[in-house]
Amino acid sequence: MLEALLSLIKVSAVRLAIFDLDNTLLAGDSDHQWGEYLCSRGLVDADAYRAKNDQFYADYLAGQLDVIAYQNFCQEVLGQTDKAVLDEWHTGFMRDCIEPMILAKGEALIAQHRAAGDLVMIITATNRFITGPIAQRLGVEHLIATECGMQDGQYTGQLVDVPSFQAGKITRLNTWLAEHQATLDGSYLYSDSYNDLPLLEQVTHAVAVDPDDTLREIAQQRGWKVLSLRD
Repeated sequence: MLEALLSLIKVSAVRLAIFDLDNTLLAGDSDHQWGEYLCSRGLVDADAYRAKNDQFYADYLAGQLDVIAYQNFCQEVLGQTDKAVLDEWHTGFMRDCIEPMILAKGEALIAQHRAAGDLVMIITATNRFITGPIAQRLGVEHLIATECGMQDGQYTGQLVDVPSFQAGKITRLNTWLAEHQATLDGSYLYSDSYNDLPLLEQVTHAVAVDPDDTLREIAQQRGWKVLSLRD
């Protein structure tokens, strides 16, 4: 009880450094890449899956993603496959796809915030099955991700809770803040995408990281910092 209270006090007293994941800390999109991994190894019907995966990714880039339809699509394979097998697939995915996408400057920026005493968090629209091990690899304890249904130790293939996408990131973050009695005072958010504009407008320090054209223009208009973790 005392440990939990001390932990709560510790979290509530610190400044948050919040990072988007895909195309921010990673030089690519882990969600889309997971689909490519499944296709390239013959784990799904490659032609049909790739066509849908590519269309959803194009919708995302255009700011027109139906996140519920997308999650129903990408979580379907989770509900059809034993968790032990999925974990084995994910180990290969981490090795072959994610490790080459991890940005050294991103890791350095995380370390910089930690050294300043900030609490580092990743908030991503990509589901927890994909991103949980990535956050662990980056040493980030606090992760808000789109949640996957679980029953009897297996994935159901069904979305649960509010997807952490666009305004849904605010909903999920507000829940986290309330649970930890924390605030966004002095907070940072690093993101590449104008899909994150609703949340960027909530933090103290909005930072556009290798931004898409729309976010770059908005950042320049509003005087937000623009930086690259790839140069």
